[in-house]
Amino acid sequence: MSTFSIGDDDFLLDGQPFRILSGALHYFRVHPDAWTDRIAMAKHLGLNTIETYVPWNAHSPRPGTFDTTGMLDLGRFLDTVAAHGLHAIVRPGPYICAEWSGGGLPSWLLASGATVRDKNPTYMDAVAEYYRHVGAIVAPRQIDRGGPVILVQVENEYGAYGDDQDYLRALVAITREVGITVPLTTVDQPEPHMLVGGSLPELHKTGSFGSRSRERLATLREHQPTGPLMCSEFWDGWFDSWGRHHHTTSAADSARELDELLAAGASVNLYMLCGGTNFGFTNGANHKGSYVPIVTSYDYDAPLDEAGRPTDKYWAFRKVLAKYTELPPADREPRRETPAFEGDLTRVVPVLDALDRLGNASRYERLPTLDELSLDNTFVVYRTVNEVGPGVLDFAEVRDRAQVFLDGTPIATLSRDHGERRVVLPAAGRVMLLVEDLGRVNYGVHLGEAKGLVGPARIDGTPVTSWEVRPLDLEPATLASLVSAGVEPTTPVLAGPCLAGATFGIDDDGADLFLDTSGWGKGAVWINGFCLGRFWSRGPQRTLYVPAAVLRPGDNELVVLMLDAGETSFRFVGDLDLGPNEE
Repeated sequence: MSTFSIGDDDFLLDGQPFRILSGALHYFRVHPDAWTDRIAMAKHLGLNTIETYVPWNAHSPRPGTFDTTGMLDLGRFLDTVAAHGLHAIVRPGPYICAEWSGGGLPSWLLASGATVRDKNPTYMDAVAEYYRHVGAIVAPRQIDRGGPVILVQVENEYGAYGDDQDYLRALVAITREVGITVPLTTVDQPEPHMLVGGSLPELHKTGSFGSRSRERLATLREHQPTGPLMCSEFWDGWFDSWGRHHHTTSAADSARELDELLAAGASVNLYMLCGGTNFGFTNGANHKGSYVPIVTSYDYDAPLDEAGRPTDKYWAFRKVLAKYTELPPADREPRRETPAFEGDLTRVVPVLDALDRLGNASRYERLPTLDELSLDNTFVVYRTVNEVGPGVLDFAEVRDRAQVFLDGTPIATLSRDHGERRVVLPAAGRVMLLVEDLGRVNYGVHLGEAKGLVGPARIDGTPVTSWEVRPLDLEPATLASLVSAGVEPTTPVLAGPCLAGATFGIDDDGADLFLDTSGWGKGAVWINGFCLGRFWSRGPQRTLYVPAAVLRPGDNELVVLMLDAGETSFRFVGDLDLGPNEE
């Protein structure tokens, strides 16, 4: 068995100096059948370690559960890392940020009213249970037991949030209790107050930054007098948000910063090596004065793009890393060419005509939030039991996006990012709102807030009571059944909200696909029951990535939830289109 420790100047692997050359790869953002490819590309780049967060809310969508199937099989992921001869760093949070819905904190925990990221007993009891599950997977895979794990991180950039040292010590105690024996680290931006508030003297501090490496390492050294310097989040790109530009960074500039970092003798973790995808409805959101949800793609302008293909940045980084480590040969099999083809959506069913088959409705005398309904990452229909109006309908707050209908006719859309919460009802009738959870805030003071519609709801100041609330069942089997019973479209453009579908054929060539969504308004897509994620015409993202593993030889089933109007045709194109560059 090997050992890993922190020496006076270096990380020590079996007592010998060891520089960590790591890349971030989130197992929950990459299809399991692609893990081997991405990890092999990391090794080919010259890396010796893979780092990943652990998303608590994905593993535990409900209290008392811990899912490790499919894309959540952390054990299989770590075993795949080990099979490639690489080490692993695990960052279980419990808060991870990561531009992930809620920063990884479960909505059921947030709905309990417990404060988070402190020593609140309700929170800490839940954390302890979560850590027991994580420990059962990670502890036996530590390096001193023959596994790949060399470091585990405590919390995540906590110095930007708080400075409760007792809370951090409690996390350390829980981490050790579940069998973690490898060295523990923290990460913070190299600002003095963050480095002080976000760590403990007994924990090894690391930094998060993407520029001015020497300056920031010097700041880190002031607060970490001994031991190896490490940038455990070297920001080599950035994430995108709906309605904004696609972010990119210069490959040459990023390579120069990496070279400066390594020349100073520091260890590094590239954030990201390959960003992957916010499949389904897992994207987070930011709120720094206004609410801005994050797109489906987590490409991050990383060295490996969303589909795992090497970019110019990959090759620029490889040249830098060649100065500091021995690289494997550069020969790799060429990637399969991505096929491009198109077809027509052949079946459609209006969502409003299918509500009875999409879920059961319950009565409420006041407007419940999604949290009070124990719902997360979902769509919900609210409808008044009685006729209301005419007049101005207003809510205390619309925390997401609500399409408003009066007797089945669309009259408005209220969107949180535009600050909208009122609509004029031109006549009396039954009001219905189709509410989409656009993603929970993953960072800052709005972390943990309730989602959906926040009451009271009033018309001209008079409270509206008696609501019928129906969470929509978007399980693949339900959607497939509805679409199969749909009718053939009679117009070139569909009026949402509707479900539309088609069958398309492919050869067994193992190629990824890229679905062009530029002709559609807003919604989500499933292929063979796998939810690719959201699309939105406001951009910047214009394609959805389809992993080859989702596809099958012969017929494949496409289902589209269109919330707004969209074309009846579909197109697969030859490459990613993540939108216009901000430069």
